[in-house]
Amino acid sequence: MKIFITGISTDVGKTISSAIIVEALEADYWKPVQAGDLDNSDSHKIKNLISHTERSRSTQFYSNAYQLNTPASPHLAAEIDGITIDLKEIKEPKTDNHLVIEGAGGIFVPLNQNDSIIDLIQPDYKVIVVSRHYLGSINHTLLTVEAIKNRGFEVAGIVFSGSENKSTEDLILHKTGIKCIGRIDEEPYFDQNVIREYADLFRHNLLSLEKSKI
Repeated sequence: MKIFITGISTDVGKTISSAIIVEALEADYWKPVQAGDLDNSDSHKIKNLISHTERSRSTQFYSNAYQLNTPASPHLAAEIDGITIDLKEIKEPKTDNHLVIEGAGGIFVPLNQNDSIIDLIQPDYKVIVVSRHYLGSINHTLLTVEAIKNRGFEVAGIVFSGSENKSTEDLILHKTGIKCIGRIDEEPYFDQNVIREYADLFRHNLLSLEKSKI
């Protein structure tokens, strides 16, 4: 199973969600484009947050197709580095294991003048949207879901991140008809123990995606 993690904006909890899903499924991990923080990239963060490798198979962390030096939109970071991101050079790693693929920012974050993060999604991916509550987040969540559907894909599930807002969550789930994979509270910190606890809570819903036709 290949799971693509996207968010309704930047800093909404994609990397924490990815860590939980990697832990829950003992999955491999790949971030196609990393912009900035190369010494403490999302791959580094997830390596430090997961713990299942101590008791079972090791997660494989696949190299970024593009490592960009500037923490900015990938198209701008690439321009500063003097390169152009080419979709044909972003090749999905081959694995027999589950694969978690983490996007960058929201789905319309530009990679170059023509392509955006949404263009990385493939027909066999299970797309999970991470939503975090803030003024305007309902609109951003519904727009994200609608845009993915307009490309001919389905959203397999939603993860809610941050302080609970039951009214907002119920409305989003009702209007989209999408399964809630789980919610991540506003924790004081995230470490291996916290990630493992969430992985245990998320695992059943994640495994049920494998049986779905989405």
